[in-house]
Amino acid sequence: MSQDHSRYSRLANITKMINMKLDLREVMEQVTLAISEEIMRCDSVGIYMPQPDGTFRGYVGKPEVINGRTLDMHVIDTDYDLLAKEVIETKKTIYIPDTSRDNRPDPRAVEAFQIKSLLALPISFEGELFGLVFLFDYGIPMNLTEDEIQAVEAYVNMAAVAIQNASNLARKEMLLNEKQLLLDVSKDLSMYTTLQECFDSCFFYIQKVLNNPNIGVHLFDPIAKKRIKPAKLSKESDWTEEKWLETHNELDVDDSNDVLMQEVIEKKAYIYIPDVSIDDRPNHDVCRNFGIRGLVMFPLITMGEVLGQISVVTLEDNVPPYNETQLQLAQSIIDTTASALSHLLYMEKQEILIEERTSEVLEKNKELEEVVSELKHLSREKELILNSAGEGIFGLDLYRNITFCNPAGAAMLGYTSESELIGKPVKLITNGQAMDRSDNASAYPDTYFEEYQEFYRKDCSRFPVEYVTSLIKENDKVVGEVVTFKDITQRKQLEEKIKYYAYFDSLTDLPNRVLLMDRLTQGLKYAKKNGEKAAVLFLDLDRFKLVNDSLGHSYGDLLLKEVAQRLMTCVPEGATVSRQGGDEFTIFLPLVKEDSDILKVIKCIDAVFVDSFKLNEHEMHIKTSIGIALFPENGDTAEILIKNADTAMYKSKERPGTSFHFFSEEMDIRSYESIKLENDLYRAIEKEELFIHYQPQIDYRNNEIVGVEALLRWKHPEYGLIPPDRFIPLAEETGLIVQIGDWVLRRACQQLKKWHDEGFALPRLSVNLSVHQFEQTDLFGSIKKILNETGLDPSFLELELTENLIVKNTELTLETMKQLKEYGIKIAIDDFGTGYSSLGYLRNLPISKLKIDKSFVDQMLVDDAAITNTIITLAKNLNLEVIAEGVETKEQADYLLEQDCVLMQGYYFSRPLDAETLTNKYV
Repeated sequence: MSQDHSRYSRLANITKMINMKLDLREVMEQVTLAISEEIMRCDSVGIYMPQPDGTFRGYVGKPEVINGRTLDMHVIDTDYDLLAKEVIETKKTIYIPDTSRDNRPDPRAVEAFQIKSLLALPISFEGELFGLVFLFDYGIPMNLTEDEIQAVEAYVNMAAVAIQNASNLARKEMLLNEKQLLLDVSKDLSMYTTLQECFDSCFFYIQKVLNNPNIGVHLFDPIAKKRIKPAKLSKESDWTEEKWLETHNELDVDDSNDVLMQEVIEKKAYIYIPDVSIDDRPNHDVCRNFGIRGLVMFPLITMGEVLGQISVVTLEDNVPPYNETQLQLAQSIIDTTASALSHLLYMEKQEILIEERTSEVLEKNKELEEVVSELKHLSREKELILNSAGEGIFGLDLYRNITFCNPAGAAMLGYTSESELIGKPVKLITNGQAMDRSDNASAYPDTYFEEYQEFYRKDCSRFPVEYVTSLIKENDKVVGEVVTFKDITQRKQLEEKIKYYAYFDSLTDLPNRVLLMDRLTQGLKYAKKNGEKAAVLFLDLDRFKLVNDSLGHSYGDLLLKEVAQRLMTCVPEGATVSRQGGDEFTIFLPLVKEDSDILKVIKCIDAVFVDSFKLNEHEMHIKTSIGIALFPENGDTAEILIKNADTAMYKSKERPGTSFHFFSEEMDIRSYESIKLENDLYRAIEKEELFIHYQPQIDYRNNEIVGVEALLRWKHPEYGLIPPDRFIPLAEETGLIVQIGDWVLRRACQQLKKWHDEGFALPRLSVNLSVHQFEQTDLFGSIKKILNETGLDPSFLELELTENLIVKNTELTLETMKQLKEYGIKIAIDDFGTGYSSLGYLRNLPISKLKIDKSFVDQMLVDDAAITNTIITLAKNLNLEVIAEGVETKEQADYLLEQDCVLMQGYYFSRPLDAETLTNKYV
């Protein structure tokens, strides 16, 4: 019974170590220790882990040194060790009680260690092999019982769980790093305005992923589109860009006829050739001249248009090959870069055309720039002279008395005349501080600089200064000193202010993320050392965006200040309330004794949020969603605890009426799936996973189709059809919605033009626009370009905007809407009645149609039809068309017709259809 208790204690200890996510080696060492304590007759326990070359090498074991060699020097060779080979193939435990009667163990090891009995076990989980475990004696058989073998298997199973957890954690970290990398790429590219900056950023991230600096880009000539030529080379490359271009010219390379390059462009997919010598496609003459041993060539594509290609070449032998994950991540970086390059390349084309016609003007500009440079130089010299004149200067004799002082110095020291200082000791200014020097003045350097000291004014007030002291010499003999100083009060105040804003939020005066991380890190160190518990609460305000959108950001700021004040009243002494940014707050509770300590804080937060927030003349009721992560159960670092509390907060948002949730592992798995879905969305367009369905819009008076609405769909290769309400918010959050929106508009216009050319004369195509698309600097130009390229007349296009989109940026939105209307494009307000627009302002909008939201159609026959009837009446009074969406029954359609709403769409008439099905149904 005692042995069973010890075994359970060991297993529980290993389980605890796994849950604490300790280093894998520590867990494996604990497993070997447990096995050696369980099987006392065993002389050696060793865990062997798989290597890239297919062998298994010693990882941890007891003893650590065998025959003078450490365990990591032992490698299992399955050509000799048939026992290991069988365990690997069958993934089953094999016990050999007498090695003299079994030829499977490695005879070299049996002879060297005089092994009489041997136990070999696989470390496996769900059919996947992670390693091997060997137990053997040094001459005295172990005589293991079945119960002992099962006990060892239990420990080995724990090792498999530990390795599986470590692998899962590594995969999660890889996906998080991949997401963060792509976000960094997008963020960097959004700030650049030149091709060089974009390519430098792209090269930097590709080198980071592939660990190779030899990266070059070839682009299609912006004028002669069919010709592709070398354009840019990474600054970190083993070649210089000048030599790289020169070699291309010397070889007279025609990249337009390069077989490999053409294949990459046609297939729009990267090609990886680890060894160019055994592949016929690369240009071998070029490879020899550049010393290329291997290469990977990526297409540079945006919105289906090939801009060129990027090559990463290997110049040395025996370089580790790239894996598929590295190559796909590099392609994603290039895809993101391509989106940023499209506009810049168009602008470069325009610049080339202009440059060809303005060479004389450029020459004059160059001369003018030289003149301006000279003027700036002169201006700088004058500026330095003026700044020097404003500094204080006084002289000292060998007795440290003041011999002269300039007017600026006297004024800074509070004296009306410099004569008041003549003959006075310097202690009057320094208050006896460090400016005193020994009598042996010649021992000092001629000039020294004091970064900071305080001087005293006539009224005894003090102020900070920087000063320089220089010796006055006559015939190499020191006769006095000159002190030049300046008042740095403003600079010190600014430094203090900067220091404050480095650690505190300027709006709420709460600690910011930097200070929070410091306090969290210190608090967790204390908690680990003393066995204490702690908690992190992540808070997000519900409906905060509504305040900013409807009242303005100044009111949002007032709300955040009031929230901060209320939160501070709910935390105990020693806790930290921090603003993360936006409407997100974090609370760190150190020294948590039990869950009731946390619930007491949450109860207080719920209570202070019951009262309304008074924002000048407005009154708002706001709630908050809270996520909680506990130390050490949910993480042992500040970053992990904040991430897990954030994850739990989103669970609170998913369930209305629930203000808080504690973190659980299941939430982390769902968060991991969300990240994976977001990463997949980056590649969805290029992989042609996105497609469009079209829902007919019907005139119910004659049941004729009068238009279609284009609706985006995503068929994921692993998850199947992803609902729009799941991936559209992701696209909005990452900014991909702009690229996807342009793609939808282009494809839908192409399809309508195709229908017209085939004789199917649909009069209207409705396409939704997002807020992010409307925030583009030249939305009108982008839409006009798409219509010109597809050949579709603007009068057939109708753009659907939500009320909140119009309200968010009224001036910009109204100007763009006027441009669209003047061009002939119709504009409809989607989901009308669910937003916050003013009905008086509605009269001035250049719109042609109102769209009744499905929620009002659902309720008009069972609850209240007042809103629906009001919208229809309003449309009539403003001479606007009106259409109802979400019509699902004949009763709904008949009622709408009675109210003089004749245009409808919904499942009663048809579900959204692909283009071919819709054509067959209505043509």
